Amino acid sequence: MALDGTFDRTLSRRAMQAELLDAETELDLAYRWRDQRDEEALHRLVTAYMRLAISMAAKFKRYGAPMNDLIQEAGLGLMKAADKFDPDRGVRFSTYAVWWIKASIQDYVMRNWSMVRTGSTSSQKSLFFNMRRVQARLEREAAAEGMTLDSHQLRQLIATEVGVPLADVEMMEGRLSGSDYSLNATQSAEDEGREWIETLEDESQQASETVEAAHDTEQLREWLLVALQGLNQRERFIVAERKLRDQPRTLESLGDELGLSKERVRQLEAAAFQKMRKSLEGQSREVLQFLA
Repeated sequence: MALDGTFDRTLSRRAMQAELLDAETELDLAYRWRDQRDEEALHRLVTAYMRLAISMAAKFKRYGAPMNDLIQEAGLGLMKAADKFDPDRGVRFSTYAVWWIKASIQDYVMRNWSMVRTGSTSSQKSLFFNMRRVQARLEREAAAEGMTLDSHQLRQLIATEVGVPLADVEMMEGRLSGSDYSLNATQSAEDEGREWIETLEDESQQASETVEAAHDTEQLREWLLVALQGLNQRERFIVAERKLRDQPRTLESLGDELGLSKERVRQLEAAAFQKMRKSLEGQSREVLQFLA
């Protein structure tokens, strides 16, 4: 952490010592980069406004992100601004760069606030960075008028103020209420306290269910073998090719092999299934589904 702090201060000192560009010099550098891809001009332009990027990054420290990372994101936003800046529009580069720097920092903060995606739409971003401020102002105004707002009324007022759906306010309130917690954290301070992950329901198949499933499968197999024994050789062949293969054969291919028409194979198959159904009457639904 000490190294991080040293790096921040060193970078800040360098930024403060960078040249201050007048409008004419700034415009010349912007043209040189846009038209000639002059990297020296780009370096001067970015270096001159790095103090602006650092200043904007510092405003987001309250969200808990490391200052070094915020400065890095601010620098990336500054580079994007320099790459997209059009000097013909008659706008100062600093004015244009502010939007890109802020957008880059905000995206970083929202990506790293929680493992659960906080939001990506413009309304969600507006809520994330303004909800607490708007909420505090609404509560002050209500208190000044001698009113007390319940949580539902407050959410509705925030939604109206920011111009977003009430559902977005409710969602963002949950996101901002606390940070992520590890499922391996203990429920109490005791050394042998249970981990939170132990309270989750195990959705995997239990041992008893595995045994029952194996028993049922074996029983179904025996019933089917008995039913197949009641068929003649050609019927058993058709049933096996139509129902017991990973990729069942078509009626047409079986007809070609047996020297029969497609319709005749279908009739033989239906007759075989009928015989098997009679043999399996009174057994479980699962085995009858085999013949569906």
